[in-house]
Amino acid sequence: MDEMRPNSGAHLGLASLFPQGLQAIYGECRRIYPDQPNPLQVTAIVKYWLGGPDPLDYISMYRNVGCPALDVQEHWHYVSLGLSDLYGDNRVHEFTGQDGPSGFGFELTFRLKREAGETAPPTWPAELMQGLARYVFQSENTFCSGDHISWHSPLDNSESRIQHMLLTEDPQMQPVQTPFGLVSFLQIVGVCTEELQAAQQWNGQGILDLLRGVHVAGGPWLITDMRRGETIFDIDPHLQERVDKGIDTDGSNLSGVSAKCAWDDLSRPPEDEDDSRSICIGSQPRRLSDKDTEQIREALRKGLEINSKSILPPISSQRHSQDRPVSRKDSLESESSAAIVPHELVRTRQLESVHLKFNHESGTLLPMCLRGRLLHGRHFTYKSINGDTAITFVSTGVEGAFATEEHPYAAHGPWLQVMHMLYSCTRKSHILLTEEFVEQMLGDLQDPSIHEESKLPKEYSWPDKKLKISVLPDTVFDSPLQ
Repeated sequence: MDEMRPNSGAHLGLASLFPQGLQAIYGECRRIYPDQPNPLQVTAIVKYWLGGPDPLDYISMYRNVGCPALDVQEHWHYVSLGLSDLYGDNRVHEFTGQDGPSGFGFELTFRLKREAGETAPPTWPAELMQGLARYVFQSENTFCSGDHISWHSPLDNSESRIQHMLLTEDPQMQPVQTPFGLVSFLQIVGVCTEELQAAQQWNGQGILDLLRGVHVAGGPWLITDMRRGETIFDIDPHLQERVDKGIDTDGSNLSGVSAKCAWDDLSRPPEDEDDSRSICIGSQPRRLSDKDTEQIREALRKGLEINSKSILPPISSQRHSQDRPVSRKDSLESESSAAIVPHELVRTRQLESVHLKFNHESGTLLPMCLRGRLLHGRHFTYKSINGDTAITFVSTGVEGAFATEEHPYAAHGPWLQVMHMLYSCTRKSHILLTEEFVEQMLGDLQDPSIHEESKLPKEYSWPDKKLKISVLPDTVFDSPLQ
């Protein structure tokens, strides 16, 4: 990428020379910044549609003086151009008409606190936005307000605690109707790990509202300060009480994550190396037929779509590319759809005893799964990034589940369901995750050491329920012998 000053915004008489999608976004920027018709831009040297690596053609950078009356501090405002259809000629996005979304339907923005003495905006946010755009183009996942992005690295590659992101509507930029469809503007908000985890356990919108009320954490316009050293919970400990109350009242909006996970049927040993009960990460079993592939995908889609909107699961930078959210094209389409034997996919099996395995990050989400989802009658899915394996915790309110009251552990090929009952059961011959047992699991899994990767592996076992859970180092899942 190279830094440059475009002339497109300065001379309206030349508007006819510029693509109409580009004109429309420039027009919205001119409405907000009439005194900055020629902002600094970062541009892709080789455009994406010419084979370049950067999907965003441009990132415009504006100086925003803020608004003291509204408690808005001075900052730099970044606006992407390229996630929407700028050209309308199918060079990047398929033109589908004016009534729908333009391209992916949104552009990204970012507001960064201006440091004293800065005369020009830092350019690292442009690379951050390009990284998110590459993810969107490669996965075809779209972002929504309230989504969270698990990045696991300081956004500016410094020592900052701001290592993750939330997304919200830009407070100034209005949706734009272009000849190629509608474009909205989603603002990136940098957050600390503790704030990301609160968003996962409750919901992104709730945490964004809390951030708006704390000046140093963003204020009304959610301006990111990379030098912020305290979380909102450090600044105001009472905010944690609001989060806890929100979880108890609302539950969690997060219905699934892409993860490193696996499961074993402990009822009996696997009969052969292709048996899906001994799924090996990195193994190469026989290929699925197209019919069987579509059958398992449709079953997985139903598991995520019932009861609640699927919220974006954690994703990460190229440095941590293992965590990826579900796709807008195919909710749980596997990267290796050839991963499991066909005969295991066409029937459902009831299991007597199971062993669930999660990597560190997935394991830390287990209390949220139990407290924020199951106790509110909702489901939660872990979808393996290494194959077609999935583990879904379901409650009795989820229609279409193949786990039942009588058989709370059930497998459909590589997809395991664990049934949670919202009431106690007196039939002792059945293996049920009663509400009482979920509370017990919560007590055990809220072990502080589960958050310390150096103390892994951790094993939790409930012999009377014939259930075992292991939280393992990432290296275990990276090994082909796992």
